[in-house]
Amino acid sequence: MSQSEPAIGVIATQLVRLHRLRDRALAQAKDQSGLDPAGFVVLFRLTCDGPMRSGALADAVHSDASTVSRQVAQLVERGLVVRTADPDDGRATVLEVTPKGREAAERIRTRRQQNIALVTADWTAEELESFAALLTRFVADYDRARPALLSRPATPNATCTENNS
Repeated sequence: MSQSEPAIGVIATQLVRLHRLRDRALAQAKDQSGLDPAGFVVLFRLTCDGPMRSGALADAVHSDASTVSRQVAQLVERGLVVRTADPDDGRATVLEVTPKGREAAERIRTRRQQNIALVTADWTAEELESFAALLTRFVADYDRARPALLSRPATPNATCTENNS
């Protein structure tokens, strides 16, 4: 067993717990907003990156075209996104956030930041900065390693230490 293996186990377990907690919170958020949580991702990507074609949006959110199409339909139906003619190719359409969509995205972003501030209220500025830097690094490294992660077979481990998962 390597010296870092216990820490790796703790990180893996806590990520599972975080994912479950996040799923529950997103389900509750959907109940309050009427917007599917996956729609949040699409709305934020369009808000941050600007108008784009559906295929480019699917790539940007790491999803398939049919899933993004359903999410976009939900956003269009609620008046948060519109389809407009692509300025480079009038036969194609681009997706663009409406003013109502920008307001919704800002409300969601503000609520998310307030929630994180509440969770970390007892943290020092140094702890927040350290966590932010390490989390940013972890997510970037995870994204970079994603193709290899998908192609690796799992190797069984003789012991199970996954509490709370």
